[in-house]
Order: sequence, then structure tokens, then C-alpha cells
Amino acid sequence: MTMSWHPTYKSSKFRNVYGKAGNREQCFDGIPITRNVHDNHFCAVNAKFLAIVTETAGGGSFLVIPVNKPGRFDPHHPKVCGHQGGVLDIKWNPFTDNIIASCSEDCSVRIWEIPEGGLRRNMSKAMLELYGHSRRVGLIEWHPTCCGLLFSAGYDFKILIWNLEEGAPVKMIDCHSDVVLCMSFNTDGSLLATSCKDKHLRVIEPRSGRVLQEADCKSHRVNRVVFLGNMKRLATTGVSRWNTRQVALWDQEDLSMPIIEEEIDGLSGLLFPFYDADTHMLYLAGKGDGNIRYYEVSTEKPYLQYLMEFRSPAPQKGLGVMPKHGLDVTTCEVFRFYKLVTLKGLIEPISMIVPRRSETYQEDIYPMTASTEPAVTADEWLSGIDREPVLMSLKAGYKRPCRTAFKAPRKGWKTMVNGLDLLESIPPKTENELLRMFFRQQDELKRLRDELVQKDVRVQQLELELNNLRNAKNM
Repeated sequence: MTMSWHPTYKSSKFRNVYGKAGNREQCFDGIPITRNVHDNHFCAVNAKFLAIVTETAGGGSFLVIPVNKPGRFDPHHPKVCGHQGGVLDIKWNPFTDNIIASCSEDCSVRIWEIPEGGLRRNMSKAMLELYGHSRRVGLIEWHPTCCGLLFSAGYDFKILIWNLEEGAPVKMIDCHSDVVLCMSFNTDGSLLATSCKDKHLRVIEPRSGRVLQEADCKSHRVNRVVFLGNMKRLATTGVSRWNTRQVALWDQEDLSMPIIEEEIDGLSGLLFPFYDADTHMLYLAGKGDGNIRYYEVSTEKPYLQYLMEFRSPAPQKGLGVMPKHGLDVTTCEVFRFYKLVTLKGLIEPISMIVPRRSETYQEDIYPMTASTEPAVTADEWLSGIDREPVLMSLKAGYKRPCRTAFKAPRKGWKTMVNGLDLLESIPPKTENELLRMFFRQQDELKRLRDELVQKDVRVQQLELELNNLRNAKNM
């Protein structure tokens, strides 16, 4: 009888991918990383800048450091410090490297424009201030194909869609009965997946707010969710009924049962999922431990193939991810994390590298990828148009950023300070919220009065100058 031998894993070009931590010269040291216990990354990175939420006494702030200037942090380095409450999430605009959004415990979302080369002084005046949530805002996400749309999820259980060209909320998704924990878009931004504290996983049509699929995850308590590119699959991380950490794959068109569930370990920290649609690799990073496991995802069995694990003794609080156009293709780098190590005040880059001997460009591991050019405008998307991302090749190296960014509303950044009036459907629910709204409006009235006085003075000055010019001509 002939015996046939089957390997325990499928042949894969990513079988030997390994993680390489940056040396001391490549790390950002002495960073006062926030000690907030909110389950976010507190870090955002792009090809130009690294942004980190910092620990501050009163208010909220975050640092913006040029990504190509690692080393020891200067304690007097300027900060972005306009929020009145702790900053809970920050995200760079995927199409414009100088634009970053932040959300805070002060119920606001703010858009900041970082100068070329980084900050030279503290920045307290935002490009846009967006008020619409009645409670703190814990989560923000940019639309994947449109640079002028931002989604925010608050502790009022609502998701608002902001058209930044108007500086106003244009849609409200009100289908959650508790705090939204995670938001993830499919490739063209036509679907939104959310995980919620009410233990439900939802797939939502974001324009209408209609729930297309919903799962009651009692046996697998979902914490985080991510769309798996164009596979029509979702990956979730959560906790089993025996309190072990799990990863599960779902069919986005049928959430009645997960396709597979796989137990990871018995640790208690949250598992952050990251998916790379170009390589079909799923990375699972544990909060509070130093491990990053990675898998290859396929549409056929075994669906989720374990590859390897990057281990480190230093626990991570959060992780930023470099966009594809910021990677070093000459070293076959396919993914790069920026790991927050709170105890050391350290930001450590971790590169995921495919070992190759050839020094030529490896086209098989760098397919065409999403570029820095938006595919639709905000008005087009709101009218019902969906387009796949505009693709680019990494062979030519870094592509210059697209300059077709959204423009701030004509009336300027101050127009939305009293933007609560734009959403009459979100009245204050408690006396404290009513008082907060009242004092905010009083502050706005005072600001407008001061501005009016200044303009009156300026008008008088101009009238005097005009009279002097006329008198000079008559002489």
C-alpha cells in the first residue's frame, strides 16, 4: 500500500515572513504616551508624520513628529492641544498627508492641517470643529475612497457622517443600542461593519443606515471587526464563553454562524486585527502583550492558515500602521507597525519582511495597491455612486500626494462651534448635557460679540485711512 504525505500547510510565498524590530536609532524615545484605558491605538502614521496621543494635565493633546526624524523626544516639542477633554482617537486622511482628524471626551471632532515639516509651535486652532454628538466621541474613520467624508461614533450610540466640504453632518446611523466598539469599511466604502457593546455584529448600508445583516454573538463576544478586502468576508476578534481569546471568519451576506472560530490563547487583553488586502494576510496583535500573530486568509479551506508569530517581551498599548506607499520596497517590507510601549515611553517600528535573495523589485508581493487619489467626491458618494479605489504601483516608489483635498467651508473653521443646532434629532438627555450645551452657546455668543467689536474697530480704521487718502488728493 502506497502512503501519501500531505503537508500541514499550503505552499505560500508568505510562509517565512518575519518581524524585524527597529534598532534604538530608528525608535522614537521619551514620548509621554497617554495612560488612558480606552481601547484604541492612540497612534496614527502616514508617509510623512507619526501622531501619538500624549498624557497631559487637563484638556487633551497629541504629538505630530516627522516620521523620518526618530530619536530622543524633546519635552518642549510643540503639540496639537485644542481639545478640552482627553483625545480618544486620531486618524490621518488617507489622501492628504497633512490632514488629521481627532475626537475627544469634549464631544467634538476636529480636523487639523499640519504644516509641511511638522509643528513649530503649539496648535490650538483647528481647521474645522464639528459638534453633533451629545456624549464623548470615541471612534473616527475616514471613508476609504472619498477624502471629504468622515465617520464618527459617540457614546450616545450614534454614528454621524460628516461632509467636510460643508463642515456639517449629513447622515446619522442610529441602529445601535450601546457604544460602538469598532467600524470597518469594505474596499469601495459601500458597506460598514460595526461591533458593539450590545454583543451584536452588524453590516450596515451607510447612506441609509439600514442594517443588512446582524449577528447576536453570545458564544463569541465580538470586540473588533475588519472587512477582508473583496473576499466578502469579515474577521472578528473577541472572547469565547470560556473567556479565551478567539478569531472568527464570517460571510458578510450571512451572519447566522461564523465560517470558522479559532481559539488563540487564555490572555485577557484585547486582540487588534489588521488586514492587508494585497497579501491576504491577517495580523492579530494583543493589547498588553508583545505578540503579533499572522495568518494567510483564503476563500477555501482551511480559510485561515497560521504562518508565524512575532514575539517581544515589551507589552504594546496600541499600534499604528504605515500605509503601503510608505513602505521600503527595496527590503521586501510588506507591512510596518509602530508599537506604543507605555512603560518605556517608546515608539518602536516593526517591519514584516518577506525574505528574498534577489534585489530586484518583487512584483508578486507588491500588486497594484490603493493610491493617494480619491475615487469619488463626497457629493457623488452621497448621491449613490460607489467606485473601487484608484490603484497605483509601488515600483516607482512614493507617489506624490494628491492635491485634490477637501476645502474647508467658506465661512471658515469657526462655523461649526455651535453645530449642535444642525442635528435637531439629538436633544440633550440630562441636565449636565443641557448645561454643557448652554455654556458652549454662551461662549460662542461671547466670541461673536468680540469678533463684531474687532470688525467695527477695523471698519473705523479703514474709514479714517480712506478719508486721509481723499484729503491728500485734494491738497
